[in-house]
Amino acid sequence: MEQNKKYAFSLFVIGSLFFVFGFVTWLNSILMPFLQTTCELTTFQASFVPFAFYISYFVTAIPSSWLIKKVGYTNGMMIGLITMAIGSILFVPAAMSRRFLFFLCGLFVQGIGLSILQTASNPYATILGPIETAARRISLMGICNKVAGMIGIFAIYTALFSGMEEEIELLQSSEGMAIRDYLLQDLSEKIIFPYTIITAVFILLVIFLKIAKLPEVTAEETHQETEHSSIFSYPYLWLGVLAIFFYVGAEVISIDYLVKYGEYWHIPMVVSKNFGIYALIALVVGYLLSILMIPQMISQRKALIMQTFLAMILLSVALNTRGMFSIACIIMLSFTHAIMWPAIWPLSIRDLGKHTELGSALLVMAIAGGAVLPLVYGKLSDSFNPQYAYALLFVSYIYILYFATSGYKINSNKNKLS
Repeated sequence: MEQNKKYAFSLFVIGSLFFVFGFVTWLNSILMPFLQTTCELTTFQASFVPFAFYISYFVTAIPSSWLIKKVGYTNGMMIGLITMAIGSILFVPAAMSRRFLFFLCGLFVQGIGLSILQTASNPYATILGPIETAARRISLMGICNKVAGMIGIFAIYTALFSGMEEEIELLQSSEGMAIRDYLLQDLSEKIIFPYTIITAVFILLVIFLKIAKLPEVTAEETHQETEHSSIFSYPYLWLGVLAIFFYVGAEVISIDYLVKYGEYWHIPMVVSKNFGIYALIALVVGYLLSILMIPQMISQRKALIMQTFLAMILLSVALNTRGMFSIACIIMLSFTHAIMWPAIWPLSIRDLGKHTELGSALLVMAIAGGAVLPLVYGKLSDSFNPQYAYALLFVSYIYILYFATSGYKINSNKNKLS
C-alpha cells in the first residue's frame, strides 16, 4: 500500500513537470504570429522560433545524459527548471529592445532547460513500471502536457492580444507612419509581465521538487543487463531516433502554423487563435483512447500503424479541400499524433539496460525535428502556399509507418516485439 502511494505521488510530480513542458512548448503557436508582427518577419523568418527552441535539444541532449548520470534524475530535473527560468527572464530585455535575435536566445536557453528536464523525466516515467504499460504512463503525462498547452495558448493570447484589435488594425494600416514604431514597441512590451510570472513559477517548481524528495530509480535496477557494450549494437534505437525526429516535426508543423493557415483562408485571428487549442484537445482525446485501449485491446505498435494510416488519409483530404474543412483535417492530425510519442519511445528504448540514459538522450536529441522541418515548411509556404507546404508531412508519416512495421525489430539479436 505504501509502495502504491509512493508510485502515485511520483507520477503526480512527473505529471506536473509534463504540465510545464506543455505550457512552454505550445506557446510557440502564439509566439510565432506575435513575433512575426512585432519584429516584422516573413513566415520563413518566423520559423526560427521553433528552430531556436527545438535545436537546443540536439545540442544539449547528450550533455544532459552525462549530467543526469552524475547528479541523478531528480537533481537533473531541478537544474532543467532553473535553466528554463533563465531563458524566460531573457524575454524581458528582448521585449524592451524588440530584437528578434534576443527572443531567439531566450527560446534557445528555455529549450536547453527543457532538454535536461525531458532527458530526466521521460525515462523516469518509462522505468517506473513495466515496459508493456509504458505507453499508458506516457499518455497520462501527455494529457498533462496538452492541457497545459491549452491553458498556455489561451493565457498568452489574452495577455498579448486581448483588447488590441484596434491597435493591430491601425498597425496594419500605418506603413511608414511615425506611430508604427510606437505601436510595435507597445505590443512587444506586453510579453514582459507573463514571462516574469512564468519565471517565478519555474523557481517555485524547483522548491517543490526539493521538498517532494522523489525516489531515485536507475535503469540498471529496472532492466536486464545487456550483453552489448556499445550503443551502436541497437539499430532499432537509431531508427527510433529518426522516427521521433519526423514525429516531432510533424506535430510542430500541424499546430504551430494553424494561425497562419487560418489567415491564408481569411479567418480572423480572434477565431484562428483557438485552432491550437482544438488541436491539443484532439491530442488529449487520442491520449485517453490510448490509455483505455493499450495494451488490453491493441498493442502500442499496432495502434501506431493504424494512427499513421489515418494521418495520411486526413492529410490527403486537407490538401484537396478548402477553408474550414481543410483546417479541420489539419487539426485532426493531432488526434493521430497522440499515440506516436508514447509508442515510438518504448519501442526504441526497450532492453537497452545500462545504455538507457544515453538512448533517452539520443531520442531527446531527435526533438530537433521540431526545429528543422518547420524551417522547410516555412520556406515551402513562402515559395508556394501554406496548404501545399503541408505535403511535407507525408515524408514523416511514411517513415514512421516503416519504423512501426519493420524498423522497430531490426537489432543484432533478431529480437521481435509483437
